[in-house]
Amino acid sequence: MGGRVLWEGWMGVRVLWEGWMGGRVLLEGRMGRCSGGGGGEEEEEETEAGPATEPGGGTDYEALPQGSAVSTHMLAGAVAGVLEHCVMYPIDCVKTRMQSLQPEPAARYRNVLEALRRIVQTEGIWRPMRGLNITATGAGPAHALYFACYEQLKKTLSDVIHAGGNSHVANGTAGCVATLLHDAAMNPAEVVKQRMQMYNSPYRRVTDCVRAIWRKEGAGAFYRSYTTQLTMNIPFQAIHFMAYESLQEQLNPHRQYNPGTHVVSGACAGAVAAAATTPLDVCKTLLNTQEALAMNSDISRHITGMANAFRTVYRVGGLPAYFRGVQARVIYQMPSTAIAWSVYEFFKYILTKRQEDRRAGK
Repeated sequence: MGGRVLWEGWMGVRVLWEGWMGGRVLLEGRMGRCSGGGGGEEEEEETEAGPATEPGGGTDYEALPQGSAVSTHMLAGAVAGVLEHCVMYPIDCVKTRMQSLQPEPAARYRNVLEALRRIVQTEGIWRPMRGLNITATGAGPAHALYFACYEQLKKTLSDVIHAGGNSHVANGTAGCVATLLHDAAMNPAEVVKQRMQMYNSPYRRVTDCVRAIWRKEGAGAFYRSYTTQLTMNIPFQAIHFMAYESLQEQLNPHRQYNPGTHVVSGACAGAVAAAATTPLDVCKTLLNTQEALAMNSDISRHITGMANAFRTVYRVGGLPAYFRGVQARVIYQMPSTAIAWSVYEFFKYILTKRQEDRRAGK
C-alpha cells in the first residue's frame, strides 16, 4: 500500500505510516532518522522514541533557536499585551467605576452588564473606551519587557533549580522579576487611564490629563501607586504563572502548541489570581484616582502610600470595600489572560517556526 504522512512537524519531523497490518513506521527529522519493519513492539518503541529523544528541539516549539529568543519574546509579548488590554477595555472601565468608594448616585451599578448599558445610554457609545490610546501605548513596551524577562529568567532559574525540568519556584520568581519591569513602564499609563475612566472625569483628552497631573501634583503622581501596584502584581503574577504552568503540565504535558490548553490555562490562572488580589487593586485604584469624596474626609491633601490607602478604604467602606468590583475584575482578567497567553504562544510559535525554517534553508 502507498504510504501517507500522518503527522508532519514544523522542524522537518515527519511520521510516515505505510500499510495497516504491520507495515512500517518512518520517523525523520533534524536529529536523524529511524524506521521500523513489521514487528509490532519494535515499531512502538521506535515511534515513541522519535520526538521524545529530541532535547529541546523538534516538537518543543518553546525551545527557541539560539540568538532569536529575546526579539521573539519581546515582539510576541508586545502584540499579546496590546490585544489583551484593547479587547477587554470596556470591562476595565466598569471595574474602575465599581471600585469607587463613594460613587455618585448615577454611577452606582449592580453588575457589569448593567454598568455597561447605563454608561453607553447616558454617556455615549464611546465613553467606555476613553483612555484606550494611552493604555495601548504603554502596554506594548511593558509586555515586551514582561514576557522577554519572564522567559529568559524562567529558563535560567529552571536550569539551576531543576535541570531539564519545570520548577514552580523558577516560574514564580521569574514572574515577580518580570513584574518589576512591566509596572515601571505601565504605571504612568495606568494613572492617566483610570482618571479618564472615572464618572464625570474632567479630562477630554489624554494630553489634558497628563498636563493637569504634571502641573498640579508633579511627576511623582505618575508613580504614586507603584509600590501598591508591585505589592498587588507580584503575588498576582506569582499565582498566575504558577497556576498557568501547573495547568499546562496537566493539559499539555508535551508542551506542544495547543491553543485550547493555552486559553483554558490562561483563563483559570487569571481568575484565581484576580480574585485573590482584589483588595490591593481597590487600593491601587484609590491611589491612582485620588477620589475626591474619599479625600474630603482625610487629613492629608493627597492619599499616598499603601498603608494610607488601606486605612482610607476601611474607614470609608469597611471590610466589604476591599472587594468592590471583584466580579468585574474576574470577568476582565479571565479573557484577558486567556487572550494574552494564546496570542503570545501563537506568535512565539509562528516566529520561531519562521526562524527555524530560515536556518534550515527552506
